[in-house]
Amino acid sequence: MIWWFTLLAALALLPALLRTFYPYFFQDCVYIYRALGFGIRLIKYSKKTPFYSIVDCFSDAVKKHPKKAFVQFEGKTFTYLDVERQSNKVANALRSVAALREGDTVALFIGNEPCFMWTWLGLAKLGCPAALLNFNIRSRSLLHCFSCCGANVLIAAADLRDAVEEILPALKEKGITVYLLSDEQSANGIHSINQKIAEASDEPLSPSLRSNVRIRTTALYIYTSGTTGLPKAAYVTHERVWAASFIQGVCGVTSEDIFYLNLPLYHSAGFLIGFAGSIERGNTIVLKRKFSASQFWDDCRKHNITVMQYIGETMRYLCNTPKKENDRDHKVKIAIGNGVRPDIWKEFHNRFGRIYVRELYAATEGNVGFINYTDKVGVIGRINILSKVLFPFALIKFDIEKEEPVRNSQGLCIPAGKDEVGLLVGKITKHTPFVGYAGNKQQTDKKRLSDVFVKGDLYFNSGDLLRIDHQNFIYFQDRVGDTFRWKGENVATTEVGDILGMVDCIDEANVYGVKVEGHEGRIGMAAVTLKEGREFDCINTCSVLANYLPVYARPRFIRIQNSMEITGTFKMKKVKLVEEGFDPAQIQDPLYFLDLTQKKYIPLTQEIFNSITSQDIKL
Repeated sequence: MIWWFTLLAALALLPALLRTFYPYFFQDCVYIYRALGFGIRLIKYSKKTPFYSIVDCFSDAVKKHPKKAFVQFEGKTFTYLDVERQSNKVANALRSVAALREGDTVALFIGNEPCFMWTWLGLAKLGCPAALLNFNIRSRSLLHCFSCCGANVLIAAADLRDAVEEILPALKEKGITVYLLSDEQSANGIHSINQKIAEASDEPLSPSLRSNVRIRTTALYIYTSGTTGLPKAAYVTHERVWAASFIQGVCGVTSEDIFYLNLPLYHSAGFLIGFAGSIERGNTIVLKRKFSASQFWDDCRKHNITVMQYIGETMRYLCNTPKKENDRDHKVKIAIGNGVRPDIWKEFHNRFGRIYVRELYAATEGNVGFINYTDKVGVIGRINILSKVLFPFALIKFDIEKEEPVRNSQGLCIPAGKDEVGLLVGKITKHTPFVGYAGNKQQTDKKRLSDVFVKGDLYFNSGDLLRIDHQNFIYFQDRVGDTFRWKGENVATTEVGDILGMVDCIDEANVYGVKVEGHEGRIGMAAVTLKEGREFDCINTCSVLANYLPVYARPRFIRIQNSMEITGTFKMKKVKLVEEGFDPAQIQDPLYFLDLTQKKYIPLTQEIFNSITSQDIKL
């Protein structure tokens, strides 16, 4: 009998012992259980004939709860059945008017509004992959996006007509047909399609229209900035759509939750985690055109939001709003996102209450990802027994100055040790593929790293520096290469440099990102040389940049140099420039600051510098 009591006592003490010696054991178990469950589901879906896609999941949700609200937007509520019928109308109209068939790529140029959702669903029902265009881009970048993915049809929102008309001659030359979601009369080669959609049947379409769609078929093209200087169209397969849609479930989101979606739907976070994730969960979305810190918590209270999405900047914006007595008066319990600093994370908790922050790491085109499913602040994930089975990855030593991996005498990469910063690489296998970028073999090959640990192996080069501590927690350290992140957006330095080269007075431009105290990411700065006999034109430079670049990509600081420092391989040196930053007390070269209210560059004085670092001037 004594052994029986001893066993019971040991079992009673087990939870306390585990919490003491393995404090994250239970959280590891919950994550592994959920991840395995979703993995098994994905395998089942892939083997179904015909393939079971996220669109089929939406149709099943319609049958299950047709009257349930799917999306709430600016005072209007659209049920699952409403969205289903509207997507059927879109599909039937496009099938008739545009003669769309399975495999035809269509570019969507639409902001955050419900018609984005049902237009994409309609296209997916026809088996048409969609290229999701950033509605901030214009001119050269916008045209480039079509050549990437091979889209022959553009569907644009009515409020983006001016942007479309700006490039219409070039679109006509390429044979691209333009449809506008408008009631206006068709004119100048732009076809208004709202009337045709209204008249179309809302009857379901036959799944046979997409009978050739498989798990590795391209579902989307999502654009990501990179070293090419122009947006790159990352292939997103149906497998990737499913995998990203499971993130809500891994974080503990259920069908009863209300999801606040204020990130752009053209982003992988907004589309895959927010939109597709809510389809997978069967919950309700509250959709916003854009993020608003002043309206955020009022919206959460009004709509009983339980799950929010964020990027590092939006979290900081919320913490910077004036404090109110009802700051904790809300029902938000989970926040899913990436890029929040540990100090902002803590401040967010202290001010707005115990919200489970699920910080994650992933790249649209990548083959490796992490999520922090624990309560530990400041980490992007944790290694467990499942991690390297799902995502075989490694951190390798990286030379910051040369911007390349460190290799040994055999020409192989060297693993980074515990607590050592290293470049994240993900092994390319049948189960963890790297598909690459549409129409850009050069950049696809550039992301493939060979001879990493054995001759002939192949890994995806993330371009990100990470660190793993002795408790197996993973920390994001920095980005490398020609891309930096500001305001939640990737900024390609080559693209910005090309635009600066269009300014009459500028001879050469070296663009980079610099840190600003109190802000996530890096803000744009450019060192430039001027053409002989020319002075820096403060107004024209601002005007040219405004015509070609969104606000977040425009350099806020300009440094005038007599000559550029270059490497032996004729690459512009950036490391020293980045380290020196934009402090006029430390830099002898003339410095300028982009004043958005005056719409021109103004001399960067010590007073302005102090106001920026004290955050009196908002960036």
